Amino acid sequence: MKKLVSVLLACAMAAACGSPTPAGNTTAKKVEKMEKAEFIIIESDEYSAGKEDPQLTMGMAKFLEVEPNVTHLTPAEAAENVKLKDIKYDFLPLYLVEKKPAVHSKMEQYIKQGYFQETEDYVVMPHQTRQGVYMNKKAKKNVMDLFVMAQCPYGVRAENFVIQAKKEGKFPSGKTLNLHYIVDYNQAKGFNSMHGSGEWEEAVRQLLIAKYYPGKFWKYLEIRNKDYRSSRWDKAMEEAGVDMKKILSKFDTEGLELLKKEAAYAKEFGVSASPTIIWEGKVQMDLGSASKLEGFGFFNPGQASGVAAPAGSC
Repeated sequence: MKKLVSVLLACAMAAACGSPTPAGNTTAKKVEKMEKAEFIIIESDEYSAGKEDPQLTMGMAKFLEVEPNVTHLTPAEAAENVKLKDIKYDFLPLYLVEKKPAVHSKMEQYIKQGYFQETEDYVVMPHQTRQGVYMNKKAKKNVMDLFVMAQCPYGVRAENFVIQAKKEGKFPSGKTLNLHYIVDYNQAKGFNSMHGSGEWEEAVRQLLIAKYYPGKFWKYLEIRNKDYRSSRWDKAMEEAGVDMKKILSKFDTEGLELLKKEAAYAKEFGVSASPTIIWEGKVQMDLGSASKLEGFGFFNPGQASGVAAPAGSC
């Protein structure tokens, strides 16, 4: 996946922070009036996650050195605009900036690299927010997909929030949580995971346990997550009551096929950060946003005092 968010957010936020005025410099610089540029933000009219990110808008304007004239449109309203009729609204919010010469000059390298697109009138910047709505996905009511890397401390912490909620009887009834794994796969090179081969191998084991021992899966995770980078996964299986021989016998066949499906599913949503949540098959969000959903307040660290802060990096 192209790192669209990292490209624009890094530039925009750096521009938004600006440079401090040198100490002792009391001479006020003359502020030049910036050129105005039209910003069109196409927003979801169904989910709040698909609305404008004002901080991103401000940072983007400073990076481009323009004064934004912002217009908010729903997909239906955008479809009625002749200038916007051929633009795809796959992920909202969708940012479009008037293609003034100065704007195009700053964005040209990103357009050439395929990060952004352009029309005759606008530079189109898809999937620039960490939260948003997939417009062309089928809704799955009350279903949460939690994407993690099996050995990422932040992903493990998200799992531990769920484990604690289940133990304390706080997991919301009538709602489903499916755990998914972030891993890359191609036929020539095989599997690749951020924390090494041990990570995707652990994901295979977890997928098989979830399939053949669903009643023991979260117990295994509870034990395994106490030392998730240890090579002694066999001890965790034994303590959770999982038949290790059965799991290993399916590792190189069914297990690898299951992981290929996980790689494809994460790629389908462009998920690369652990943890990432997809709510109801349409809404991408982080833990903070997920904690505001009814019944999922346990994702808020302030309400989950029994879950330790993550150690390590990801």
